[in-house]
Amino acid sequence: MRQLLVRFLLCLMPALSGPALAGPDYPPVDVPVRAEQLAAHSYIIPGLAGAASTLNQGFMSNAGFVVTPAGVVVFDTLGSPSLAQAMVARIREVTDQPIRRVIVSHYHADHYYGIQVFKDLGAEVWAHEGGKGVVGSDGAKLRYEQRKEILGRWINDATQRFPEPDLWLAGDTDFELGGRHFRIRHVGPAHSDEDLVLYVEEDGVLFTGDLIFKGRVPFVGDADSKKWLSALDVLIGFQPRILVPGHGGPSDTPLDDLTLTRDYLRFLRQEMGKAVADLTPFEEAYEKTDWSRYEMMPAFLEANRRNAYNTYILMEKESLGR
Repeated sequence: MRQLLVRFLLCLMPALSGPALAGPDYPPVDVPVRAEQLAAHSYIIPGLAGAASTLNQGFMSNAGFVVTPAGVVVFDTLGSPSLAQAMVARIREVTDQPIRRVIVSHYHADHYYGIQVFKDLGAEVWAHEGGKGVVGSDGAKLRYEQRKEILGRWINDATQRFPEPDLWLAGDTDFELGGRHFRIRHVGPAHSDEDLVLYVEEDGVLFTGDLIFKGRVPFVGDADSKKWLSALDVLIGFQPRILVPGHGGPSDTPLDDLTLTRDYLRFLRQEMGKAVADLTPFEEAYEKTDWSRYEMMPAFLEANRRNAYNTYILMEKESLGR
């Protein structure tokens, strides 16, 4: 009922867009932020490769937007207010329709640090309630301090805010805007507890957030890889024509990229699970594992050891029935 009321009130809101609501100016980025059209209504803002650094200025994840006759729907807001402001500029080059709604895939820094820019434009932000308590948690505070240290020109106490969503979703939600039909699915816990994906029916485009990493080693972190594998089955069920991963380019062969992520997770669980069963210490198990299939892929050095260690701990817990 609350969701229906919010949708009704949204329809009554005046159009909010244009230069008058441009918001504050943030330190500009000089990395190329561009919009690439994927289908009749859907666009991607493609991020750069690698982990966050001064070289990519924190622009290391994808975002997207969908243009309808009644406004724009945005999926993720990039990794800083400066990047989000550049994203808004790209949207304005495509349409002057108001930015109505923002869907947050999950609360990892590179996907939501730009939320405040869209809130200042009057957009309504939706996220899954699994993200409650993430902002302000010890882990989020640590990540913020890390981001400030790496990207202090663009992310600092003077530029960064963390506004709450307007609507916490309890589960799957479908909505229509301007004759376009959207399906939001909660597929967490997987990469995070709050993972949301967005499917655009008329375009056959599926925005997956970090459930899929194309052409690079996924960041698994402390995710539940067993549930993540189950979530991939949900994505396959959409049979999308185009898949937009959280990192890497869009795919018009979605099954290939779903398979890459699935096979990596299976390999981690297989190797670390065997080490746990054999009582092999992690460091020894890691050194003995043949990583040759993945070691030349982007983000291997940044992500793989942590992925393996956290999977090792997860497999220990699973072995104890936790």
